[in-house]
Amino acid sequence: MSDTTEATEPARSPSRRALLGWGGAGLALGAAAAGGTVAVVKGGGSDAVPAAESGAAVPFHGAHQAGIATAVQDRLHFAAFDVTTKDRAALVQLLKDWTAAAAAMAEGKTVGEGAYGGLAEAPPDDTGEALGLKPSRLTLTFGVGPSLFAKDRFGLESKRPEALVDIEQFPGDNLDPARSGGDLCVQACADDPQVAVHAIRNLARIGMGKVAIRWSQLGFGKTSSTTPDAQTPRNMMGFKDGTRNVDGTDTKALDEHVWVGAKDGSDWMTGGSYLVARRIRMHIETWDRTSLQEQEDVFGRDKGEGAPVGKAKERDEPFLKAMKPTAHVRLAHPDSNDGARILRRGYSFTDGTDGLGRLDAGLFFLAYQRDVRKGFLPIQRALARQDALNEYIQHVGSAIFAVPPGVRDKGDWWGRGLFG
Repeated sequence: MSDTTEATEPARSPSRRALLGWGGAGLALGAAAAGGTVAVVKGGGSDAVPAAESGAAVPFHGAHQAGIATAVQDRLHFAAFDVTTKDRAALVQLLKDWTAAAAAMAEGKTVGEGAYGGLAEAPPDDTGEALGLKPSRLTLTFGVGPSLFAKDRFGLESKRPEALVDIEQFPGDNLDPARSGGDLCVQACADDPQVAVHAIRNLARIGMGKVAIRWSQLGFGKTSSTTPDAQTPRNMMGFKDGTRNVDGTDTKALDEHVWVGAKDGSDWMTGGSYLVARRIRMHIETWDRTSLQEQEDVFGRDKGEGAPVGKAKERDEPFLKAMKPTAHVRLAHPDSNDGARILRRGYSFTDGTDGLGRLDAGLFFLAYQRDVRKGFLPIQRALARQDALNEYIQHVGSAIFAVPPGVRDKGDWWGRGLFG
């Protein structure tokens, strides 16, 4: 949707200075997190501008971390870190430094003293490649992996949540240890890839000597949406993905399926969520030679409209028994899994070729849930057993993280409840 202007006024995008300066009077920042649009005041009227076009900032502070229920951005840079320091105090200080840098970058500001103008003999605090760019709805979401709770590391053994389980290896998995696990993670999402990459690059630089990147993944073309009124995105197989995803504005559904409750154990996780990240390689060349009928049978939806078998519209209620028993939609549906639901915000990826001329491409699957044991695990067990899609995909990377609640204010920091 394009911006609307009067005939005498040339169309132009608001500057970053204007967006950040208007505050609550002209820019409804909360709308970017809730529904993907912002209200921009122009003269005597107001227009709804898509957040991706406005370059708006998503609020960093709040009860929950941004980047979960937030309207899904176009680009991703995800990084898992190994903690290399053995000093607990040093790790705590790093998390404080990371939080301050993340809050600044989410507002479109530079890290520390900036990219230039400081002491000529010292490296600048900010790497500079995002100078002049809008915030682009950047969100930075932080998580903690099971390995951080290992004995004789940081004294956190007793604080490991029961829901932070070690994910089993499923039939058909071909997991690469170099693309799996991690002590910490940061998910950077933005509508500008350079903004997302800049964020991870600067956090890695701040962490030098204390953490090291274990693996990372770039993603594009969101494959799930938390805004159901928007057009459903398509995955690399050409099918709509995320039709029945959890709505990021549905408070009841989020409380039931995504946010950790006060009675779920591990007080430091109340208001947080659990993230499963899976790198799923698609056998693109095999899929591209498969008949349309078989492709639609594999998913249980038609390729054009995205309608379930026997229905006319994408959002029509599926009649599961009309699908083949091995159809992906039938096996993953909540009715087939005791009501289990997860909030997906995955991305497509292409990482060149594999040396044999085949595309190294697929889906970087990201799913948030209140309890992995009641969300991802039962669903994936069902899929691993008999999903027809397994002929065309393979899971090659896997990780799980506990994602703490949001940073409440400027005195708060990532992981404070865990280390407090």
